[in-house]
Amino acid sequence: MPAPKTLKFTSTREQGRVSALFLRPPKAKAQLMLAHGAGTDMRHTFMEDLSQALAANQIATFRYNFPYKEKGGGGGPNGKAVLIATVRSAAEAAANAAPDLPLFAGGKSLGGRMTSLTYSEGPLPKVKGLVFFGFPLHPAGKPATERAAHLSQVDTPMLFLQGPRDALATPELLAPVVKRLGKRATLHMVEGADHGFKVLKRSGRTEEDVMLELAETVANWIGRRV
Repeated sequence: MPAPKTLKFTSTREQGRVSALFLRPPKAKAQLMLAHGAGTDMRHTFMEDLSQALAANQIATFRYNFPYKEKGGGGGPNGKAVLIATVRSAAEAAANAAPDLPLFAGGKSLGGRMTSLTYSEGPLPKVKGLVFFGFPLHPAGKPATERAAHLSQVDTPMLFLQGPRDALATPELLAPVVKRLGKRATLHMVEGADHGFKVLKRSGRTEEDVMLELAETVANWIGRRV
């Protein structure tokens, strides 16, 4: 497998340039743009392993940093306006990185939600669908569905990959949310997984098993849309 290529693109005029890692496997059939979670960055183990697993399934990836992670330090995420602007800039950069590949967009937790928020304010050019790895429906211990209100404004196919032990997306609340979105939304539950897609040892499953399931599910879903 080839090594990821480091790229740069402008997040916003004020925030400047941020980094991205573009991994294109041989015979790639599509590209998935990936935004990281709130407390991680594009080089987090989950992002690394997911990109490799997707590459093994002929899906190229374009993972990128939000400005607050590009600059380092222990501060929290940028404001919503900066995050949304960065997603839109990343979509353009990803499309330019592989103009011949169908483009999909999404991310882990915060990254996925910011991608859908961006799309709800205006379609992302060339993006054919959204993929969420652990959509953060509500804060831990505070079940609610307000964070999903904007999804009704998203008119492209959506894939939700979730775990039944996800403290940020109570299954009893998430399933009806996805159902109300109709045929454009698909929910895939990863048995025994939590928000980080970790499974209990007694399940007999490994992290590699889970990553393989995630990658194969995404590749099959994308394959039906390209």
